[in-house]
Amino acid sequence: MSLTSDLANALAEDTFKVMDATGDDRFFMEVASILGASSTTLEEAFLTSVRVRLAERRARAFIMEKLDALEKEAGA
Repeated sequence: MSLTSDLANALAEDTFKVMDATGDDRFFMEVASILGASSTTLEEAFLTSVRVRLAERRARAFIMEKLDALEKEAGA
């Protein structure tokens, strides 16, 4: 990976730790704003990393809901 990607991924991981700890699901926008003030390249890489992680979380939640529903149907 490139330096930009590595930094963006590390920032996204730390940002998600804060979001999970505080429940502030928009905290990443504040981080992006700070990044954008000095590096739009890093800001975009960061936002891409955040969007990918958010999408993965949503997909996993959907899959788990489906599996739970199937298990309940099988047990009924």
